[in-house]
Amino acid sequence: MTKTKYIFVTGGVVSSLGKGIISSSLGKLLQARGYKVTIQKFDPYINVDPGTLNPYEHGECFVTVDGHEADLDLGHYERFLNVPTTRANNITTGRIYQSVIEKERRGDYLGKTVQVIPHITDEIKRNVKLLGTKEKFDFVITEIGGTVGDIESLPYIESVRQLKWELGKDCLCVHLTYVPFIAAAKEYKTKPTQHSVKQLQELGVQPDILVLRTEHELNTPILHKVALFCNVLKEAVIQSVDVPTIYEVPLMLQRQKMDEILLEKVGLPVGTTPEMKQWNEFLHRKSKASKEVKIALVGKYVELQDAYKSIEESLLIASIYNDRKLDLHFIHSEKINDGNAENLLKEMDGVVIAPGFGQRGIDGKFAALKYTRENNKPCLGICLGMQCMVIEYARNVIGLEGANSTEMEINAPYKVIDIMEEQKNITNMGGTMRLGAYDCTLKKGSKVFAAYGKTHIQERHRHRYEFNNEFKEQFEDTGMKCVGENPETNLVEVVEVPSLKWYVGVQYHPEYNCTVVNPNPLFVSFIKAAISN
Repeated sequence: MTKTKYIFVTGGVVSSLGKGIISSSLGKLLQARGYKVTIQKFDPYINVDPGTLNPYEHGECFVTVDGHEADLDLGHYERFLNVPTTRANNITTGRIYQSVIEKERRGDYLGKTVQVIPHITDEIKRNVKLLGTKEKFDFVITEIGGTVGDIESLPYIESVRQLKWELGKDCLCVHLTYVPFIAAAKEYKTKPTQHSVKQLQELGVQPDILVLRTEHELNTPILHKVALFCNVLKEAVIQSVDVPTIYEVPLMLQRQKMDEILLEKVGLPVGTTPEMKQWNEFLHRKSKASKEVKIALVGKYVELQDAYKSIEESLLIASIYNDRKLDLHFIHSEKINDGNAENLLKEMDGVVIAPGFGQRGIDGKFAALKYTRENNKPCLGICLGMQCMVIEYARNVIGLEGANSTEMEINAPYKVIDIMEEQKNITNMGGTMRLGAYDCTLKKGSKVFAAYGKTHIQERHRHRYEFNNEFKEQFEDTGMKCVGENPETNLVEVVEVPSLKWYVGVQYHPEYNCTVVNPNPLFVSFIKAAISN
């Protein structure tokens, strides 16, 4: 292939239909045919990135290898494609305007009036094409956040219109809409889809492929009706029916020949249908698993569906590779204490202490950790979860009364977790933490070394505070070993208690590095320990 093909995925009717899953699934199908594929997400909000957004606003914040705080859909892209994402894969309106304003301040526009068209749309188009020209991808799939009709999305839709005109058959639009079932009338209604496509057409964009999101399978007359009223070929109306797991979506789209239709539209040979052997083997293992593994996730955002999305998916993937069904129990860290920890956790095979920021719910994490440590129950602490492990151990094993993190108590008598030296003079909150992939050296003989099978690993970070090396000897002498360190800074990355079955805390986020075909070894090891427990 000489020319990069650009595919835009837009959404209509309502949000949260699964544009990210459709984009990931389509990318997977094209990748299975031997094409080099990447996916990017355009978010219409004015925040520069989601790093400062509360999980209640936007769910999980995903971190790329190069240290960019990104939309959670990038986690889906990586889990499906097994290709790392970077800063270029997630653009916000804030980033677009920031770039344009910086150019205006430098005088790059030579005194011209800076406007949405052409300056903002040109900047959007430049970012769309960047991955294709710089990285030489065969396909760049761009997911446009929000819903068609949103005022925030208008510059992005206008950019799509311009690119479709400029690139011709090298540019396609896939539009995802919702077909609701009206229970009282006992029928599906296509009118919302018709209106959504009409809105898109009014903005100058004709969708090439329609994907209809629905709870149950639609009959042929409904599909043909949608094709007729939306100016789309009958075979290009695809349905996305509810399936037991998001990982079945690529196969569902493949059965409807979505990848073949797309290839024909961009003028590429269709060829034979790929087997997707590894993907099918993964789903086969999932369907065969009959026994369950019960895992508790203790965190302060457990009532939110997407707050711990990557951890949830990593536990699911690791369970499948251990031939188990995941039975995940969310426990609110504000609702667990020393009095009820046994009642809440005794039936669990393993416990995960979630990452996060701030004081709220911290005492519940201490209670859960104390119970798992004293009852020798497999436990994994991630980021703040690891720091809570250290604090609880300092207080209840070493005897350092009042030990804490300076994040929680600036005047703590024993600052076993302290702010990183390079973070002390930072005032801006956005994009200033220790972010992205860093090296870590593991000690031979440790459980973490056994999990990874090597001494040198690289994992992604998102934190401001660290293990205080002044207390390292006291921890080591009393049984909590520092078994993973950054080779350049000597920052402690991993702690574990070797005398326990599996009690490990990691400063990094292993969930950012776990895909369907390449599960993170730490999660696989944790689930294995939980099963044996």
